[in-house]
Amino acid sequence: MSAVLEFVAASGAITLAAFEQAGRLWLFAWRSIFALFRPPYYWRLMGQQILRIGYYSLPVVGLTAFFTGGVLALQIYIGSDRYGAEAFVPQIVVLGITRELGPVIAGLMVAGRVAAAIAAEIGTMRVTEQIDALTTLSTNPIRYLVVPRLLAAVITMPILVAIADSIGVLGGYVVATTTLNFNGSVYLKNSIDFVTNEDIYSGLMKAAVFGFIIALMGCYSGFNSKGGAQGVGTATTNAVVASSILILAANYLLTSLLFVR
Repeated sequence: MSAVLEFVAASGAITLAAFEQAGRLWLFAWRSIFALFRPPYYWRLMGQQILRIGYYSLPVVGLTAFFTGGVLALQIYIGSDRYGAEAFVPQIVVLGITRELGPVIAGLMVAGRVAAAIAAEIGTMRVTEQIDALTTLSTNPIRYLVVPRLLAAVITMPILVAIADSIGVLGGYVVATTTLNFNGSVYLKNSIDFVTNEDIYSGLMKAAVFGFIIALMGCYSGFNSKGGAQGVGTATTNAVVASSILILAANYLLTSLLFVR
């Protein structure tokens, strides 16, 4: 009987803690969204964050997209070869890249790089009481620290995904023409004729949502870090894990809303 009560108590404590964290995150997100529409705006800080989030993430996103497109073309060819449907390789590659793999892969790569950096930076400011100093100087920490990062992430992620889509399709093209003996011009024509504006816009819309999630989780984890260097490390890990899970969950929801009729 005591074991059952201990299990119930532990389960209840975990559930209450989860709801508490969800409530804190919701309040933080609401305050951040509200601050987006109220001046002042720190344009110089936002420009710096656009550079850090967007430009510095290009190499890892580009390389990942290239190899993803290549392996996607290879796997689709291997699977379709069993049914004599090799001609559909370019169509499936461009559809998979623009709708799903481009936004998701770019989001996960940026989450691993940017969410961790944001959480570490803001977490260090929290444990060294720099955020309290901003409040003392009558500067709203949400507007000064969170809003520039949110805007920068929402602006740069669609650009990164557009580039990732192009590089991913290029990766599939390179593998198809050099390894699978596809005709290059026919491959490109099939890709261009098959993809639609809806496919591209849906991926860019997902990218903007993913950018918001990445910046929000990085800022939230940093703001709530405590306990010195160990707390900053924990906040960094939490930011990456939470943003990655939320990206995958948001991708499922957005796909259901956009494509399931």
